Amino acid sequence: MSMDEMITRYREILDESPLEQAAKWKANHPGSKVIGCYPVYTPVEIIHAAGMLPVGIIGGGNRLEIAHADSRFQSFVCSIVKSTLELGLTGKLQFLDGIVFHSICDPARNLGSVFKRNFPQLLVEYIHFPQNMASPHTVNYLAAEYQKLKTSYEQLAGRPITDENLRKSIHLYNEQRKLMRELYRIRRETPQNLSTLETYILTRIGTFIPPEEHIAGLKQALAAAGQRDERPKDRIKVVLEGSFCEQPPLELIEGLEAAGCYILDDDFLLGWRFFEQDIPSEGDPIRNLASAYINQSVFSGVKHDTRERKSKHLIDKVKETGASAVVILAAKFCEPALFDYALYRRALEKEGIPHLYLEFEEKMWIFDKAKTEVETFVESMLFD
Repeated sequence: MSMDEMITRYREILDESPLEQAAKWKANHPGSKVIGCYPVYTPVEIIHAAGMLPVGIIGGGNRLEIAHADSRFQSFVCSIVKSTLELGLTGKLQFLDGIVFHSICDPARNLGSVFKRNFPQLLVEYIHFPQNMASPHTVNYLAAEYQKLKTSYEQLAGRPITDENLRKSIHLYNEQRKLMRELYRIRRETPQNLSTLETYILTRIGTFIPPEEHIAGLKQALAAAGQRDERPKDRIKVVLEGSFCEQPPLELIEGLEAAGCYILDDDFLLGWRFFEQDIPSEGDPIRNLASAYINQSVFSGVKHDTRERKSKHLIDKVKETGASAVVILAAKFCEPALFDYALYRRALEKEGIPHLYLEFEEKMWIFDKAKTEVETFVESMLFD
């Protein structure tokens, strides 16, 4: 299968019915179980080691009509919270055996409680991530949280989660993330050979299928990308920031590139690629997973880490990639992203780095305004 054929096939799945991939997997594996993972951080290795399939529950996209969930939340709550509940209320999550939430923001906290009350057939788990990364007790605390999750999933799966199985799952996801890092490296160094839309599609499909299948697809895609030798176009190089939870529509990503941007880095889909180095497989695997989150996970607006200033993280990313500008692509009503923007704007202005602020909703259908804003921004950069 060529790269173009692979992207076309994956995009059709993402546009129409991505969750059906997980439902089909369950139907083809009688007795197996599927666990939904709400963004951003979930220790998928624990789920996989129990013989279950972790699946990204990352909203309903712009093909889902919000007919029921609007009445359950205030009008100022972000789209992904409403669309996730809509998926549940309309029976589109019936194939799930459980779902896991965690403390990224107030609406997400509330969504976990809403699911627990309204869907008693689901095992609803909630991870309390630490709020003080600098504490010497943080790893022990998070390891205890992961141990509780492990015990709960052992009961659901009806089998023990051995250290050996955990190490195998850690090794497998290390390989998956290594390939995704390579995908991002190619996009960063030769963006004319691998578009951000392609990078996003190749990453997003991995949230709905087994990691073994995703690894095979990534290897094929990387081999195909390595054969490309396109000439660079006259575009500006930018870093995208702000989409760590709710994901923009594919058409919006496509529009940003068509408007004249080479996107060298982004914070899309952090939950499936949030370790910057491999997790050690020796020693206590639960403790290794907890330590990796504390010390190795990529930065996001909902990782409460006072050891590194948020603005410094963004400035460093711009300098390391060689980008000339930043596009803040924030979900409407996303409080963490909106809070961060005040810090980012001040830092970017101090460093003399141009930036553009855009808001989006996963359910948006009309992209003309956003595209016009980006085109105007690009022209101001190219012809200044």
